Amino acid sequence: MSQTIRLLVCALGGEGGGVLSEWLMDAARRAGMPAQSTSIPGVAQRTGATTYYIEVLPTTQLAHKPPVFSLNPVPGALDLLVSTELLETARQISLGMVSRERTHVFSSSSRSLTTHERMTMGDGRLEMQPLLDLVKQFSHASQVWDFSAMAKEHGTMVSAVMLGVIAGCGVLPIAREHYEAAIGHGIHSAASLRGFAAAFARCQTHQAVLAMQADNDTLPAYATAPQATHEAAMDAWPDTVRELALLGFARLCDYQNRAYAMRYVQRLQQVLDAENAIDPLHANGHAASREAARWLALWMAFDDIVRVADLKSRASRLQRVAQEVKRQPGELLRVYEHFKPGIPELAALLPAAIAHPLLRWDKQRVTQGREPLALAIRIGTHTVMGMLALRLLASLKWLRPHGSRFAVEQLDIDTWLGQVCQGLREDWALGHEWAQCGRLIKGYGSTNERAKRNLQHILQQFGGTKATHSATWRTDAVRQTREAALTDEAGTALDQRLQALGAAQRPATEHPLRFVRSAARAPQQAPRSP
Repeated sequence: MSQTIRLLVCALGGEGGGVLSEWLMDAARRAGMPAQSTSIPGVAQRTGATTYYIEVLPTTQLAHKPPVFSLNPVPGALDLLVSTELLETARQISLGMVSRERTHVFSSSSRSLTTHERMTMGDGRLEMQPLLDLVKQFSHASQVWDFSAMAKEHGTMVSAVMLGVIAGCGVLPIAREHYEAAIGHGIHSAASLRGFAAAFARCQTHQAVLAMQADNDTLPAYATAPQATHEAAMDAWPDTVRELALLGFARLCDYQNRAYAMRYVQRLQQVLDAENAIDPLHANGHAASREAARWLALWMAFDDIVRVADLKSRASRLQRVAQEVKRQPGELLRVYEHFKPGIPELAALLPAAIAHPLLRWDKQRVTQGREPLALAIRIGTHTVMGMLALRLLASLKWLRPHGSRFAVEQLDIDTWLGQVCQGLREDWALGHEWAQCGRLIKGYGSTNERAKRNLQHILQQFGGTKATHSATWRTDAVRQTREAALTDEAGTALDQRLQALGAAQRPATEHPLRFVRSAARAPQQAPRSP
């Protein structure tokens, strides 16, 4: 008992890591054990967590000399590592802080994406399984589950759940009542005590340990589609395709209506027929149809001002906001939504005969050096009039099929799917690559426009029926250009790859130059004599 117990806590900003450190110090003092806590602040924009290093001497009988604690953790000498973010846990392991011989690791499975992950044009998220394997391989014992989900369930901060984990794991010989006393028993402490008790129970029971080994906390709530959306047209489809198709069908029913969702089924049936024709033994597991089912559903449910108004005025959004701000019973909550619609958003809902002249007029204004027209609006959805305004805008989805953008999107979708089917009839690998090109379409506004221009250019260069290169060459070319287009938003990598393949460069996009007249300088006056 002469050796100190060393604990390192890693928490992101706003998760209550400082409060947790104070609770631990208070609990140690109540147990009569000497302890010391230090912290190292992290960096903003999710490039590092704030770490709290705590040392506890597990004895109440001190010698003549007071103990000397370390101010910083020593690599390989930790007894317990608790972290609220899985990648941060892996980072500490990579720094050598964790020892397989002595360190117990408790980590949340939740992720807070790094700046690099957010900036990637494609899916920049790191895979979960390698991180989980790293934790298991280099720790003496480990448990990984979603701390954040448990905290939200009990209406408290993650720090309360982490305290329950530390108390329940038994590494620190401090009684439970000391932890609870450190939290307090006031009105504002009730939620923290609930989160503490839930985490403590999960760490204490054998059933909880088994649940952690096969934890499903990271699966989204919409991982299964409701059976009510099951359509007879999809009964004969393979399970691997029907699983995604049901989700797409439900999404498009919510986005527009049942007829629009059936249009999705008919389009996907064409891809499935083409894949079955070239791969009758299903050696590739209908991979091309799965990719088409995924990206087709997302493309057909493109974001517009009607969709945004619908999502922002739903009861589930208000409930989520109330949960995030931890609204207590009797408290008032005001929610303001900010919009800045411009001419393109308005023209998207208008027929082409009206929309095109309106867009030309707005473009002419921009080329003359003027700012694009846009109306900044702030709507309070906590008020009756604000909610009615959003619901009125959301009810205009019946107008969407008559709008100019709807027609353009459907034409682009049919062009892409036609190329997928044509590629499948020629070579399965080529069709599979064309199906994966659907992931290029993402975002809204200028980002969405750039993405569609990239896809259209790739289709023009390597698609069509008059291709001069072999299917194998075009398969590799489509894959390379797709990956290059997802590398950077500016399109530099795509231009370089097109040049290397001998394809035509993308046409330059026009950007107006604005000259701002500087204010006239006031004439200098001669200094006055004193």
